[in-house]
Amino acid sequence: MHVASPGTLGPVTPEEARLLEKLDLTRLPRHVAVIMDGNGRWAQKRHLPRIAGHRSGTQSARITIETCARLKIEALTLYAFSVENWRRPKTEIDFLMALLREYLRKEMPLLQKNHIRMRFLGRIDELPAGVQNDVREAMEKTAGNKGMVLCVALNYGGRAEIVDALNAILSESNGHGTPGKVTEEQLSRHLYTEGLPDPDLLIRTSGEMRVSNFLLWQIAYAEIFVTETLWPDFNRARLLEALLEYQKRERRYGGIREDAASDEKPVRAAGH
Repeated sequence: MHVASPGTLGPVTPEEARLLEKLDLTRLPRHVAVIMDGNGRWAQKRHLPRIAGHRSGTQSARITIETCARLKIEALTLYAFSVENWRRPKTEIDFLMALLREYLRKEMPLLQKNHIRMRFLGRIDELPAGVQNDVREAMEKTAGNKGMVLCVALNYGGRAEIVDALNAILSESNGHGTPGKVTEEQLSRHLYTEGLPDPDLLIRTSGEMRVSNFLLWQIAYAEIFVTETLWPDFNRARLLEALLEYQKRERRYGGIREDAASDEKPVRAAGH
């Protein structure tokens, strides 16, 4: 077991130091995905407008990104804006788009310092032109970085992703007859996450017990951690708790526990 030292993350609180002492760096998830939920409720509890919750949530995103990068987690995916979010009031949508653009500009030094490479998952070509430009610029500026891959799911839907993948397969086969049977490997190669490992751990804040059309194909075998903490209150200690809970679980991928397998006795056919 290789435990993390407090110096791994820079200055830490006593609670964070206690959690770090229990964390095995050799058993971290390769890919963490996060449904950042609860901004609106956080603001409502404080009698603030919803946009105040969104702005406060950017600090939680910053902490999560930097912590995962320093722990050398391979990939982190944040669910920022879904295809269903277009149903929200225009003022809120405009604020979210402006907040994203501001965040990309302000956080670029942090991304470069931690050697983070950015990717965006979703129907990016449907976003406002200014957002598309900033997204492309962020990917270009970080393309040479060799550290953690930060994926931002933007105008994203899990069903839409699968439809887009199937349409891409059909488009490739155009003029060459029908594609025949589509394999799991073929579909995976055409997903937005192509080239990345599937998430090992899915974190959802705010206590909601649903996956909200997020990475539906990729989370087939992910461990799911749900916390009552609202996203703006999600800090490094809560992230470390999620990682520790992940390390307590035995991932079976549809199989059975090792101790259960060892207890199995051969079944005799009737009459023998």
